[in-house]
Amino acid sequence: MITEAIILAGGFGTRLQSVVFDLPKPMAPVNEKPFLDYQFLYLKHFGIKKVILSVGHLHPMITLHYGNSFEGMELDYAIEHAPLGTGGGLRLAIEKCNSKLVLVLNGDSFFDINLNSLYKQHNTFMADCSLALRQVEDTSRYGTIKQGNNSAIASFKEKTGEAKPGLINAGIYILDKEIYLQKTKAGKKFSIEKDFFEKKIKELNIFGFPYTGYFIDIGIPEDFEKAQNDFKEFKYK
Repeated sequence: MITEAIILAGGFGTRLQSVVFDLPKPMAPVNEKPFLDYQFLYLKHFGIKKVILSVGHLHPMITLHYGNSFEGMELDYAIEHAPLGTGGGLRLAIEKCNSKLVLVLNGDSFFDINLNSLYKQHNTFMADCSLALRQVEDTSRYGTIKQGNNSAIASFKEKTGEAKPGLINAGIYILDKEIYLQKTKAGKKFSIEKDFFEKKIKELNIFGFPYTGYFIDIGIPEDFEKAQNDFKEFKYK
């Protein structure tokens, strides 16, 4: 099983600033605890031993709060001194990993899936990259994904703003460290979604696996408020 994870926690949280304007988005308080606490507890449950946080905006609020450990898990930080986007920030963080395979999570969403299942599927399909997918009723905030044969991802579609059902990338990935380093450039700002997944779709084995677990993205005030209630009975302790 994978023992190292990266959390992408460097975003500006523009849409959430009306309610949380002085904190990095992953530090937004959910029932008086930073949102990151819930992600750490989830990762600990599945045996993750080390988490590297890709941080940038207001990063001292994260590094000073958590230090180098959380309930026995080792924490490390890849600090962006200039914005590198999700792809560039991930590249900085993945260099700190020792394992061949690395789990990656978005720092502003939570998707309750069985990580052991995703790992098994990644190996069974001999994937270079695996994405956890989620069917949602309203895709207006997200790009959507079309799957081809045998779970391969056929295409990534842009956000349309239309409130219609669809399959989305839900922000949990398994990546091969060496492949990611080979296929990207150090110190460059880029998006993992647009500049890696979409552009490398024909040369890499990129698979998507749909799950039906609880999903929330706290990037807008309405869902941030929804999380306050949903996380009162958080099952990972």
